Amino acid sequence: MAGSAYFGVWLFAVSAGASALGGTLGMASGIFIVPILTMFAGIDIRLAVPASLVSVIACSCGGAAPFLRASLTNIRLAILLETATTFGALCGVLLSGLVPVAALYLIFAAILALSAWQMLARRAEPTPAPANAADWASLLRLHATYPDHPHGGEIAYRVHRVKLGLALMYGAGLISALLGIGSGVLKIPAMDTALRLPIKVSSATSNFMIGVTAAASAVAYFARGAIDPAIAGPVALGSVLGALLGARALMALSGDRLRLFFAVVLVLLAAQMLLAAAGITLPVAGA
Repeated sequence: MAGSAYFGVWLFAVSAGASALGGTLGMASGIFIVPILTMFAGIDIRLAVPASLVSVIACSCGGAAPFLRASLTNIRLAILLETATTFGALCGVLLSGLVPVAALYLIFAAILALSAWQMLARRAEPTPAPANAADWASLLRLHATYPDHPHGGEIAYRVHRVKLGLALMYGAGLISALLGIGSGVLKIPAMDTALRLPIKVSSATSNFMIGVTAAASAVAYFARGAIDPAIAGPVALGSVLGALLGARALMALSGDRLRLFFAVVLVLLAAQMLLAAAGITLPVAGA
């Protein structure tokens, strides 16, 4: 099947669907693409992971423009948080092998389940808090507004607890490096619960961040010659289309529906981590 025209069309369609889902949630599409490529197409994981990184970059680039035009992405906040995630990932690489993998999977499953519960518990979007010129968010000018298309008008929001957000982003990078998975699934709950961002802003900002994280890994794979153009090409094209569709879906959905959708995905991924802790491993990847 590999190398045929039908296989290329199949890769394109699968990548478009996975990236549309990932783009809507602000997550790396690789967490969906890698299991599909390895379990349903029989592609070696050493080729599937680099292809998924290409899809993550394409998904981020494809979704970034609509989100930026719609003023959903908080660029200042994304750059600040990415430094903490990257530092956590570097520490995770240094600590890899010291913690039992089964224990890490259990911890990750618990974090995902707790994040899902917290996202469902808070139904309403946060309201702006009184200004405090001394806090980090005010000093760094992180507060902003975003358009609420279902209801119309601009909604102002304030970024809360920046120090806690940085700590959680460090933890997301650390855990992702230790487990070899993407940190995008942890970034949005951290932004939603700690920074108290509207769910649409969290998803759009995460989408902007994941491309930066994946680019560094993709360059390393490319230098090693591990990226197969016959696989990565259709995946990249499908990911761009899917990202554009996902961006439109995110802007059209209400915050409550998007939060419920994301919570369901978190529960499913938590179940996957529990299976991995029991020795039933389903491959995951992403940025």
